[in-house]
Amino acid sequence: MVKKEKYCCSCKTKIGSLDASVCFDCPNCGKEEIIRCKSCRVRVIKYVCPSCGFEGPN
Repeated sequence: MVKKEKYCCSCKTKIGSLDASVCFDCPNCGKEEIIRCKSCRVRVIKYVCPSCGFEGPN
């Protein structure tokens, strides 16, 4: 089984086993997995869902 590598939705940093990274379903449509690194979370960098265009955080 091939493991798909994960990247931050905002900065495209490879997640791997970075501390404090998170993965969650889009809060609007639930169709896409949103992946965020610690740096983008701390700096409140926006992300966009590729399916519905939802922008977060805030």
